[in-house]
Amino acid sequence: MTARPVRTFAIAFGVWTAIGLAFATSTYGMYAAKGAPLPWQEPFFWSLTEWYLWGALSPIIFELARRFPINRATLAQHLPLHLLGFLAVHLVHEVAYVLIERAAGMEALPRPPLGQAIVLFMTKRAALNTLVYSAMVAFVHMEELYQRFAERERVTLQLETKLARAQLEALKIQLQPHFLFNTLNTISALLHRDPEAADRVVTRLGDLLRLSLQHSGRQEVMLRQELEFLERYLEIQQTRFRDRLTVHFEADPEALDALVPTLVLQPLVENAVRHAIEPRVAPGRLEVRAWRTDGRLRLEVADDGPGIILAGPGVIDAAAIPRSASGIGLSNTRARLQQLYGAGHRFALENSPAGGLVVSLEIPYRVGNLPTPTPIPRG
Repeated sequence: MTARPVRTFAIAFGVWTAIGLAFATSTYGMYAAKGAPLPWQEPFFWSLTEWYLWGALSPIIFELARRFPINRATLAQHLPLHLLGFLAVHLVHEVAYVLIERAAGMEALPRPPLGQAIVLFMTKRAALNTLVYSAMVAFVHMEELYQRFAERERVTLQLETKLARAQLEALKIQLQPHFLFNTLNTISALLHRDPEAADRVVTRLGDLLRLSLQHSGRQEVMLRQELEFLERYLEIQQTRFRDRLTVHFEADPEALDALVPTLVLQPLVENAVRHAIEPRVAPGRLEVRAWRTDGRLRLEVADDGPGIILAGPGVIDAAAIPRSASGIGLSNTRARLQQLYGAGHRFALENSPAGGLVVSLEIPYRVGNLPTPTPIPRG
């Protein structure tokens, strides 16, 4: 016998024993209160025999309940079958009880003929046995309703998970054409005035596409892989802006193996290039920082541009910025972070006291075991 049937049998035995002991104690106390106490073994024998017999018959009742469920559609058809089933179980129960009682010499009444004793017990216990049979049928129906509910919950959860993954994938896919379109514009602008630079951008774009394929299907990658992708992207931008763009990376070693959403930094950097570097002639600086703090991973993208106009305090939650004002990069990043981490993330913008904008995000610090893609040699 395997572990599960043994456990089920033990639980059922315990339940029927507990019921039998409760009735035995009540019967013993009732006779004692009347001034006619019984030997303790008699009420315990009667009650335990009665309820153990119900335990032995319960598999039959459970099977009847499963095969002939009672609901609005089947009431007229299955109720008569349960009435017949109850009469059969009721008869078997009382015949077995009388025979066991007589064999043990523990009759509760003076010994009448066998048939008369069976009729007596069937009449005496008809109401109680009806309740017991009905309770077992109701238990089976409740169990099946619970299983249906649990299955529906499981299916709903699976559908919600698939929907969330589909939404995340759609957001990620939406970012890639946007980035590709901007890069192709850069190549187009360089083709006539600096063909060598255009060639370098094409090479870097090829590297980026290969990295993107290596990360295909993943919603999260290690930070070191995200930074490698970002370095290749920024090489494209540095080819475009030359000495107008300086980039500085600062990442704690323990943060490099942390999991981050794929392409989470590139749209933030692209936004900084667009608003802090592209509009001006003077040189500009971008900083990308990452470190672990109190079980969280904090990422920052800072620029030395004009910053943003804040209506209130110095820090503003990215969720408060309308999509029309934040652009596709920030809005998609915000949506992906919400899908992946819910309330467990923070995404904010802040004007730096030294000038420029700092975009920061915090997510739970988690270390993954994703395989590291083969490094792409620099061309």
